Amino acid sequence: MHAERDEPRTLLTGWFTFPDGEATAGDVLALHRVEDVLRRVPMPYDVAWSPGFRPAALHLDAVEPRRYGRLVFVCGPLHGPQIEDLHRRFAHCVRVAVGTSVIDSGSPAAAGFHHVLARDAPAAAPVPDLAAGAPAVPARPVVGVVLTHGQHEYGRARRHEEVARRATSWLHGKDCARLELETRLDTRDWRLCATPGQLESVLARLDLVVTDRLHGLVLALRAGTPALAVDPVAGGAKVTAQARACGWPALVPAERLDAHALDRWWHWCLTSGRPAARLLAARFAAGGGPDGAERLAALLRSPPPINPGAPRAPGTRPGRQLGPP
Repeated sequence: MHAERDEPRTLLTGWFTFPDGEATAGDVLALHRVEDVLRRVPMPYDVAWSPGFRPAALHLDAVEPRRYGRLVFVCGPLHGPQIEDLHRRFAHCVRVAVGTSVIDSGSPAAAGFHHVLARDAPAAAPVPDLAAGAPAVPARPVVGVVLTHGQHEYGRARRHEEVARRATSWLHGKDCARLELETRLDTRDWRLCATPGQLESVLARLDLVVTDRLHGLVLALRAGTPALAVDPVAGGAKVTAQARACGWPALVPAERLDAHALDRWWHWCLTSGRPAARLLAARFAAGGGPDGAERLAALLRSPPPINPGAPRAPGTRPGRQLGPP
């Protein structure tokens, strides 16, 4: 403890520090690489975060510069007034930039550092980015999100906006990689799939799909991926009917949509739900159950029906109606 009190603290900064900056995955992994090295030395340090990214963390405007003997700027390009302001505010510190890109070594932002350990700079050999050597992180579930704000045909029974708001608010608190998807195909918009096969290829690589759409449910199960379905229509409508037709249990009615219900089915989908979805996918691939297509073929081969309200020629008989299967 005595050695840590005597050791001047280091303040770690980067573009993730500035209120008008941003935190990229690469920047944060680069920070983790630097933190890992400092912990092994060991060397006491703090990290200054943007309040927009981490509201409860240490922010630059709350930092007391005199507490620090060193300032380190991690990752990103060395340019701009924000970095120049760091030089003025922490003029008493030894200032080091690491894993950065130097565009102009003579600019005030770059020249203000005592040492620059660049990843790339004019007339210098490049070195690997800090993010490449960052400590490994555990894999997180990859979750496709397929929601709709339409379906106005359900009138006053619609709960679509409320369902989307509650589901996305709940998802925001989950430690997962979220991927917003759309079942609508488009051959002109590069952001959308142009064929069902393209969308199915995405769905098959996910761990879970959260959806309030009938085809979000069906296409996920067809791809062997568990779906956590929410019916956005009060009283239940086509999503509930399809879940029942498929024998899929992970369904939450709009009236009972809360974090507890979602958490319960989240856990099931990521455990028992995976093999259950694969079994359903295999059943679908094998032609699992009547879906109306075979009946359609029989119907089209039968004599055309005669409209009961339309006049018939003498001696004709009504067309045979196809009964229930």
